[in-house]
Amino acid sequence: MEKPQHFVSWNVNGIRAIIKKDFVQSITSLKPDIVCLQETKANEEQTLEALGTFEGYHSYSNYSKSRKGYSGTAIMTKTEPINVTMDMGVEEFDQEGRVVTAEFSTFFLVNVYTCNSGSGLSRLAYRERWDEEFNFYIRWLMKRKPVITCGDFNVAHQEIDLARPKENYNKTSGYTQTEIDGFTKLLDTGLIDSFRHLYPETVKYSYWDYVTNSREKNVGWRIDHFLVDNRLKNLITDALIYNQCYGSDHCPVGLEIKI
Repeated sequence: MEKPQHFVSWNVNGIRAIIKKDFVQSITSLKPDIVCLQETKANEEQTLEALGTFEGYHSYSNYSKSRKGYSGTAIMTKTEPINVTMDMGVEEFDQEGRVVTAEFSTFFLVNVYTCNSGSGLSRLAYRERWDEEFNFYIRWLMKRKPVITCGDFNVAHQEIDLARPKENYNKTSGYTQTEIDGFTKLLDTGLIDSFRHLYPETVKYSYWDYVTNSREKNVGWRIDHFLVDNRLKNLITDALIYNQCYGSDHCPVGLEIKI
């Protein structure tokens, strides 16, 4: 029987910091075919040097051009892609290294680190425009072949996806109606939230605030997602949240799919 491909996505909160922790051990134990990283906080050379620790992968890195040591995304894949592109082709949103797209024979894989709405929601309008452009970009890719997009989307979509929905609704970045609507519209392009699709009532989180020691209390958010094209829905075998993995304020999330 065909073995599923195992994809892993992880906001590492700094690749140079996490590589000094249990990152290599965690990734090695998960045995992924493809790894997508967000918030690498390093330039291309630094990121690729860190990822050079892993044998058998082709690695690609995008980085922030406007602010050193900020944002950034990367993909490691055992299968060499047909093509890899950076960003979305929209100057306003292409300065922070937030998107890497790898094209394979039967699908596109889009790794994204969605911009945060900022302290006091100062960047909410920018975020709303980002969501619109990213939606357009995904729809454009879907005209060519099915899309899997993963990463830190910086939004909890439903009440079940965060520990304190009432306290955070329309007050905290990541759980405003504007962001929720943006995510709903992204799903409406023909994508499914793989974890919620398979586990509609499971409470599990992928992010915990360092400052408030939230991980020990499991006061978290599920903001890291694998969104899968409806055309590939029947190929999904599992969606996972690896909250046993430490080293960042996020844990890795996974997708197993026969593709």
